[in-house]
Amino acid sequence: MRAHWAHFSHQADMGLRGTGATLAQAFEQAALALTATVTELETVAPQLAVAIECDCSDPELLLVDWLNALVYEMATRHMLFSRFEITIRGGRLSATAWGEKVDRHKHAPAVEVKGATYTALNVAQRENGDWVAQCVVDI
Repeated sequence: MRAHWAHFSHQADMGLRGTGATLAQAFEQAALALTATVTELETVAPQLAVAIECDCSDPELLLVDWLNALVYEMATRHMLFSRFEITIRGGRLSATAWGEKVDRHKHAPAVEVKGATYTALNVAQRENGDWVAQCVVDI
């Protein structure tokens, strides 16, 4: 065999975007997109509640903190989440995430999310009043 080099396709990242009538709804939708990166949302039962708190005055950095807090909870509790309730006041995010323990047979996780990044990071209110919250996660 002759030595050679080549390029190959490698999709190591995934963009997540949540939109909603409020900033909190946009963050909830971004969290659903995070779970949908790992498995089919319909397979995750909202059985167990986990409280999550984040604090950052910059909405974009708050989104990254929020998603990384979810990644941490997913990894340490071995859970997936399918329902979220978030309150954001003065840069403080208080949330409850509902989900269940990972069942490899039931959930068939496709990838493991390593963390949220600052790539394509954007949190903004659109002209129509809706909010968008987006970033890229490393998988």
